[in-house]
Amino acid sequence: MKSRLRLLRAERGWTQEQLSAAIGVSRQAVNALETERHDPSLDLAYRIAAAFEIPVENVFPNPHERKSP
Repeated sequence: MKSRLRLLRAERGWTQEQLSAAIGVSRQAVNALETERHDPSLDLAYRIAAAFEIPVENVFPNPHERKSP
């Protein structure tokens, strides 16, 4: 699943370790999400969005969203 996780984390100057502590997962789990080797559960996606204080759609764009003609 595509995400803006790495970019958002970098914009805030957070390490993977800091983000992992904020969302309650291992640093390895954050790395797997950033490298698209793992898709987050719905609960984890919402925890990530809450950590960044933005809507979940701003972290994980909807791949099924229709484009305007």
